[in-house]
Amino acid sequence: MERILGSALLPQRTASSNHASLPLRLIATLVLWQRRIVSRRQLARLDARLLADAGISENQRYTELNKPFWR
Repeated sequence: MERILGSALLPQRTASSNHASLPLRLIATLVLWQRRIVSRRQLARLDARLLADAGISENQRYTELNKPFWR
């Protein structure tokens, strides 16, 4: 599921904007965590046929579902 979630939400860092972009980075991190939670809930609901259609094995699903939301 991680390949679906890009890093487009994370703002670009520059030396002068590190301090100013802290709230933006925090918001981007929270959005990313929320998207992971939703994505993993959806993954948990897929049946064997849909997993096969997506090219995801039961082992891959198990591994993804057991990750904490921050990873």
